[in-house]
Amino acid sequence: MHDLAARLHGLPPSLGPVRLVAVDGHAGSGKSTFAGRLAHALGGAPVLHLDDIASHEQLFAWTDRLTAQVIEPLARGESAHYTPYDWRARAFGAPRPLPAAPVVLIEGVGAGRRALRPHLARLLWMELPPEESWARGRQRDGAEQREFWEGWVAAERAHFAADPSRPHADLLVLQRQEGYEVLPGPRTTPEAGPGVTLGDGTSRMW
Repeated sequence: MHDLAARLHGLPPSLGPVRLVAVDGHAGSGKSTFAGRLAHALGGAPVLHLDDIASHEQLFAWTDRLTAQVIEPLARGESAHYTPYDWRARAFGAPRPLPAAPVVLIEGVGAGRRALRPHLARLLWMELPPEESWARGRQRDGAEQREFWEGWVAAERAHFAADPSRPHADLLVLQRQEGYEVLPGPRTTPEAGPGVTLGDGTSRMW
């Protein structure tokens, strides 16, 4: 994990002074856990969870709000302030700060959407098939969220059909029993030069 963190730190800024790194994948694929471990390896990098940006009414139509509350302030080198959504109260809460740190992680389904990709230093994709991811998510959330998951799966399918992230991923993250394995993603090509990881081979991390 520290190897990946060092490589991310070495990238040029992609959004003002920030290296914005997205962790995308299907719901239940392990994005939050991986992003948390990567943030720790980065020395406590801020993490923006897209669960705080989405809402019942806007499962995926949140680009404008994210742009206004997060992308534009970070581009100016300012701390962002976003209003996290409370999924139980069905309401947005008080503004929460997101500093313009050297590396900021954004994790969640749709983090690699086309509207955000120009601002990303790297796009990481959690490599787990959708059916397996959704089964894990349903087990995690229990019977209470069964109805929500039925609507979510349809919405996620529609989103990725219209705006797929995986073909644009720089790196694929596979969870193994001993940790994580990181592989070059579909976007990585031999012509991309030394700034990408194609020539680095695989990297096993805890």
